[in-house]
Amino acid sequence: MLSNPGGKLRDLINEENIIVAPGAYDGISARLIKEAGYKVIYRTGGGAAASVLGQPDIGLMTLTEMVTHAANMAEAVDLPIIADADTGYGNVLNTIRTVHEFERAGVAAIHLEDQIFPKRCGHLAGKQVIAKDEFAQKIKAASTERYCKDFVIIARTDARAVEGFEKAIERCKNYVEAGADVIFFEAPESIEEIEKIPKELKGIPVLINMATGGKTPSVNIKDLEQMGYKIVIFPAICMSPALLTMREALKYLAEHGTDIGYVDPAIVSPLELFKVVGIEEWQKLEKKYSN
Repeated sequence: MLSNPGGKLRDLINEENIIVAPGAYDGISARLIKEAGYKVIYRTGGGAAASVLGQPDIGLMTLTEMVTHAANMAEAVDLPIIADADTGYGNVLNTIRTVHEFERAGVAAIHLEDQIFPKRCGHLAGKQVIAKDEFAQKIKAASTERYCKDFVIIARTDARAVEGFEKAIERCKNYVEAGADVIFFEAPESIEEIEKIPKELKGIPVLINMATGGKTPSVNIKDLEQMGYKIVIFPAICMSPALLTMREALKYLAEHGTDIGYVDPAIVSPLELFKVVGIEEWQKLEKKYSN
């Protein structure tokens, strides 16, 4: 676990290159993201709900469940983690507690969104948002009352689908004035909108969500960097392939009565799996403290 994850993330934000944060939904996916050489992990809220509860991203995960999930991930990898913290789970006071709990969990940043509670996935229809001044107070409280000033507060607006593009931009500017460190404009609906957001928020680090199959057109990382984006998240990059592969594997097992032939035992043996999740580190500790 990093001693100052927020500080590490801020250092990366201050570098020239765009930050690519693949989405992890559990400890294994987090470790594989690190193994692949990425510097930041995005803890997807939708992935958490799906993997922990087997439920959709409609605000069913509680603060305690979300924090525990994030803390386990932060313990597994020494990389800065950006965690989905939904709406802050209530009013201004609930938001303050949310910030404190995620700080203790060891993540580098959280994003808070201006939807009503309970929220729903940013790419689903039927979203509703609270008043911008009410959410600005939540961002102000989050920024002011965090324990460590390096902890990164990301303000997400879901107002594009509710109030239109221009009103959503106004909200973003309001949230910057309230103390947000990074702006997350959720679900722009065209390339033109994607290009316009960093220009409208010039000088402010902006995060964009590349949710495959969602409302936002897919754009290459290099193009996003040229447009002025600082962080890009790919929340489903691990979960979607895992879903497809699990379906195929289960179908193969039903048809053949064995998994041999679908998987290579040398690659997916228990030992190989345990290597991915750190068995060698534990074995070194065991040897160190053996009599």
